[in-house]
Amino acid sequence: MQAALAATNRRTRVWMAGCACAVLAGCVTPPAVVQTGTKPSATPHTQAQAAAPTPSADAIDSNTTIKIAALRNWTAQQDRLYQVAAPLLIKNAALCKRQARHLLGFTAKTKYSYSAELADAAQAGIGLDERLRVMNVLPGSGAEQSGLQRDDILLAVDNKPLPQGAKADHAAGEIISKAMKNRNSLKLALLRGAERIERDVALTHACAFGIELGNSDDINSYSDGYRVMITRGMLNFARSEEELAYVLAKEIAHAILARQPRPRMRAVIDNLQSPAASDADTRRQTALPPYSPVLDATADKLSLYLLARAGYPIDNAVVFWKRLAAQYPGTIAHGHTALHPSTAYRASVMTQVLQRLKFKMARNQPLLP
Repeated sequence: MQAALAATNRRTRVWMAGCACAVLAGCVTPPAVVQTGTKPSATPHTQAQAAAPTPSADAIDSNTTIKIAALRNWTAQQDRLYQVAAPLLIKNAALCKRQARHLLGFTAKTKYSYSAELADAAQAGIGLDERLRVMNVLPGSGAEQSGLQRDDILLAVDNKPLPQGAKADHAAGEIISKAMKNRNSLKLALLRGAERIERDVALTHACAFGIELGNSDDINSYSDGYRVMITRGMLNFARSEEELAYVLAKEIAHAILARQPRPRMRAVIDNLQSPAASDADTRRQTALPPYSPVLDATADKLSLYLLARAGYPIDNAVVFWKRLAAQYPGTIAHGHTALHPSTAYRASVMTQVLQRLKFKMARNQPLLP
């Protein structure tokens, strides 16, 4: 089932934005697919699970039942990542100027956004069909403020009907991209239940990074300069949303600091999206060198500013990274500390940055590095 969930279609994107590549991503962002396996999430059932129809036991076989359960679990974990990432993306456009874009602030999918193997499960388990259905609304975005809701069906943009079927996401992306040029908002026509409604959605200026869940039990996270991936193992390691925010902010910081593409990181992220990939396959194919102490500490510094601007507590960041390094030291290959080995140096830098940040916060000074 882990491989089946990794087979999500590469056209699936993260946030509705203005580019001609697909419906659900920013222009700077390559295909951003969020994946997981069957390991249960510690997160309670979300709206995605509650809203999904319960298929009749007589209508589906046991294999489809397994796929539906796993797909719902994947959706819940994906929701958790999006919820935590939202303020980091929206509140930090000033710190990611090269990667900031106008976004609509929601994701939408059809059953074809998944592999053919999962299309039936997506329809039976989470209610997807031929039409683009809203799956996630980015908290704090113009989409949320305009009242968009999960399960709204997209009908039209500025009175231009949106396509349906196997290529709806890509075709709709081109329509939306053209409509967003030199605009501050878009008019969307939606179907909510049996009622047609219209909403003016203000565009949201935010960091346009793909946020993905990696199909791996390794305790790790990655960034290729465009996408941020948190592995299933890391997601389960984080004890709270605050700790998950520490990891997301660190990888977003690495993405901001990247001055050129990272092909090795891209290969790892791509491999963790492949239906045939496993942790062992990824390890054999791509060896990642550790970050230099200076670059890694620079990312730590920036991550603390990202967290503070997003409203996350920052006092426990050093404690978290020390705990991670103690439980999963650098001697564990393919773990987070192996990629970020300079824990003592990083902790000393973060301690100094925390003092400076608290000084600025106490005096209401701009939170800029």
